Amino acid sequence: MDAKEANALLERQRAYFATGATLPVKARKEALRALRDAVDAHADALYDALQTDLGKSRSESYMCELGLVKSEISFLLRHVGRYAKDKRVHTPLALALSKSYIKPCPYGTALIMSPWNYPVLLTLEPLADAIAAGNTAIVKPSAYSPHVSAALKDLVESVFPGEFVSVVTGGRAENQCLLELDVDAIFFTGSPAVGREVMAQAARTLTPVTLELGGKSPCIIDPTADVSLAARRVVFGKFINCGQTCVAPDYIYCHADVKDAFVAALREELAAQYGPDPLADPSYGKIVNQKHFDRLMGLLDPAKVVIGGQTQPDRLRIAPTVLDNVTWDDKVMGEEIFGPILPILTYRDLPALMDTLRDLPHPLALYLFTRDKKTVNAVTSGLSYGGGCVNDTLVHLATSTMPFGGVGNSGMGAYHGKTGFDAFTHYKSHLKHYPFPDLPFRYQPYKAWKDKLIQLFVK
Repeated sequence: MDAKEANALLERQRAYFATGATLPVKARKEALRALRDAVDAHADALYDALQTDLGKSRSESYMCELGLVKSEISFLLRHVGRYAKDKRVHTPLALALSKSYIKPCPYGTALIMSPWNYPVLLTLEPLADAIAAGNTAIVKPSAYSPHVSAALKDLVESVFPGEFVSVVTGGRAENQCLLELDVDAIFFTGSPAVGREVMAQAARTLTPVTLELGGKSPCIIDPTADVSLAARRVVFGKFINCGQTCVAPDYIYCHADVKDAFVAALREELAAQYGPDPLADPSYGKIVNQKHFDRLMGLLDPAKVVIGGQTQPDRLRIAPTVLDNVTWDDKVMGEEIFGPILPILTYRDLPALMDTLRDLPHPLALYLFTRDKKTVNAVTSGLSYGGGCVNDTLVHLATSTMPFGGVGNSGMGAYHGKTGFDAFTHYKSHLKHYPFPDLPFRYQPYKAWKDKLIQLFVK
């Protein structure tokens, strides 16, 4: 796609939006149902594409991608009628006999740019939110998951005309063309580095942006934790999708008193969940491409490997790997890992650990395993991060009833459910003032008696 084609697409979508076809709640629900039905109709193609691009099994693909998309759409279908209604709000005494209300209005044409690691979920979920809010959408999936991108394009084109929803495939050239468009809203999921570029482009036209980014998400194992449970849930959260998850536990901070027991429990859980040879497990995926495989191999210090470390370079596979005795001087702690490598650091003093974490960029997630309520309150109140779990990992994002998003370096804005509707909505405030009474004290010339009335009504 070149700039001329991109602008022509935007103009078609703007013309369609101007007809008002996307505004009625009935039309929004019909579009959401069509999208949900298309996910079912194209499920086999999506499963095959996810297997090809990322090595995902059907079970993982449904649990972490297709199923969550359908759940979000079902939630929106139940609630969009209420979300789209005008909301009456209180009118102050000084404006008596007026009606104050807030009107939810779609931005117009939204640009949705999605990543490669959960390419179905992170494309179709924000698309569902944009449709529920009444927008048209230009969707740009990642070039790193080309088979999924092609399958998504087929899915969307099977149910929506291009002037309503259009999928643009391609790489950096297409990304640049789309970011130069004067769209009405941008929703981007990806790395903090690219997020800065997106925000810089949006600043030219003051376009509202939602940035879903990432970062190094810590997981704290305190001395009161159920170590076996912690290991089971850390293994799930870290190594699903080969660690290529924006909210995966990036590293462990384990209390020194339980570190050896935790490492032993990790070894048991990895054998239980992935077998004695994870690389022989057909349900265990692969690294997305050679570039990322080479990057991960550069982070893997063989001297600190205590579990795993096996690789299949020809198939871009790295076994679940645990590194022990890690410090912040190690290369693996210098960037978001985004792969199946789990470093373990130790601590003894929680306040000192919290001081260390406060000095780091705000992560997208934080996980805490503890039985102590005071520790829960201290960590969840005292540290800044997008969201997280106590005594679990990842699953806080698997609900439409809570917002999901980052803070600072890990993102801007949030989505899921009502918050997703809000991400693609401008709320107009209106006051409908009736002709009478027309209070005279607000008009010139101002007098002392008018000042007294103003002070009586406005306070």
